[in-house]
Amino acid sequence: MAATKHVIVIGAGPGGLSSAMLLAKAGLKVTVVERLDRVGGRSSMLAGNGFKFDLGPTFFLYPQVLESIFRACGYDLRQEVPMVRLDPQYRVMFEAGGQIDATANLRAMKQEVAKLCPADAEKLGAFMTDNRAKLKAFAPCLQHPFMKWSDLLNRHMLNLLPMLKPFQSIDQHLKQYFSDPRVRLAFCFQSKYLGMSPFKCPSMFSILSFLEYEYGVFHPLGGCTALNTEMARIVKELGGEIRLAEPVEKIIFEGRRAVGVVTRQGELRADAVVINADFAQAMSKLVPNNLRRKWTDTKLEKKKYSCSTFMMYLGIDGLEEDLPHHTICLSKDYRQNLRDIEDDHVLSDNPSFYVQNACVTDPRMAPRGCSTLYYLTPVSHKHENIDWTQMRAEYRTIALQKMAGTLGIKDLEKRIQFETVVTPLDWEHGYSVFRGATFNLAHTLTQMLNFRPHNRFEDLDGVYLVGGGTHPGSGLPVIYEGARISARLLVQDLGLDAGFIDGAAPQLEVLETPAVATV
Repeated sequence: MAATKHVIVIGAGPGGLSSAMLLAKAGLKVTVVERLDRVGGRSSMLAGNGFKFDLGPTFFLYPQVLESIFRACGYDLRQEVPMVRLDPQYRVMFEAGGQIDATANLRAMKQEVAKLCPADAEKLGAFMTDNRAKLKAFAPCLQHPFMKWSDLLNRHMLNLLPMLKPFQSIDQHLKQYFSDPRVRLAFCFQSKYLGMSPFKCPSMFSILSFLEYEYGVFHPLGGCTALNTEMARIVKELGGEIRLAEPVEKIIFEGRRAVGVVTRQGELRADAVVINADFAQAMSKLVPNNLRRKWTDTKLEKKKYSCSTFMMYLGIDGLEEDLPHHTICLSKDYRQNLRDIEDDHVLSDNPSFYVQNACVTDPRMAPRGCSTLYYLTPVSHKHENIDWTQMRAEYRTIALQKMAGTLGIKDLEKRIQFETVVTPLDWEHGYSVFRGATFNLAHTLTQMLNFRPHNRFEDLDGVYLVGGGTHPGSGLPVIYEGARISARLLVQDLGLDAGFIDGAAPQLEVLETPAVATV
């Protein structure tokens, strides 16, 4: 009887954990090695003084992908991780005037849009219909690897071409439906989930806002990090091992083939290695430059990277019952904000920002009578123009002023019982994110599909990639989809049956509103 093949997964982020589940279910010996003392990576939990925060993503969209991974492994996501479907999904506030309480109830949403522009409200149905067709055509491209040039000419891509419009931005695309720039922003700010400007992000990503209205925005009880906790538990139940606080120092190679890793605990040998660490950081730190041809250090330096984020995590005394679960505040000159971030690499004096008030839905995120406030503003990735050792305090002051002045949170600084600030420098040094670019490689046309690092990594043998740096890209649903792709390839390459992975694949039919938990 042949010995069980061993796979090492570097990194216990969402991609690493979801791929580890599938690999363990396939009968492989799986060892997940994580640098931090907890699972989740940049999607882990931050906690202190009884307050709990998602470190990274707080929007959980399109759970069908993760449901398919749980189902393939013999579990039910909604049983393992109770979640609430939010309605309203979020509030969008415009410094230029007005607001939208976004809801998947399209009749109510038309009324919200009509408050800003009655003519635009009549185009909402057309937007949904057209993007439903776009997602149906685009989904197969997200579910399959792009390993060679000819993959760009497969039948799925050819079917997509009539609606692809690759040189059109999301904002330009939305002009055929919405004339009011505020309404367009409400349907394209989601490009920031990819770390990109809606004035540059390819129009195909208009499906992001569509997904929210078609399938819902969810809050997993305990935060998005609860998903990581349950995936880690399932990996162990399926026979896998998770080793925390054990950074990988290097990957062991025999020729160009990865045969294991070195940690402070010694060598671990394996038949394949899955990298869930930040792609550019992992390549430059773990893989000798001479072994890389397409993704050398020189070439990595020339790639385009996403924006970063300035974060504040505040545990405060008292409840903010009138503040929605999610609030997005868009500055009057949103375009200039984005130019500051992506082109000039400077800090805006009047930035747009986002605040999560999770306790309005999930009181267990804070001690009784208290609240957690999660503040995020997009900023440039690390750049010589910005000295965060000097600007950290100034941007903290701006954040507090924004939450007080725009959101009406009274006496905020006096009520703070717990506080953590994270800047691009912290993302880089504390969480090993290259240049602090929290959304990884930018999703430009020349860095997508076949042009993105391949799931079966093209520069090395026995190496597979998961996470935002590989195909299909960033964002939790897309990262989970990438984990399915990479796990399928690896299982097949080791001569095992991967049919169970495809057999549980998510379907794209319009779903009835799913049953949701209540708090």
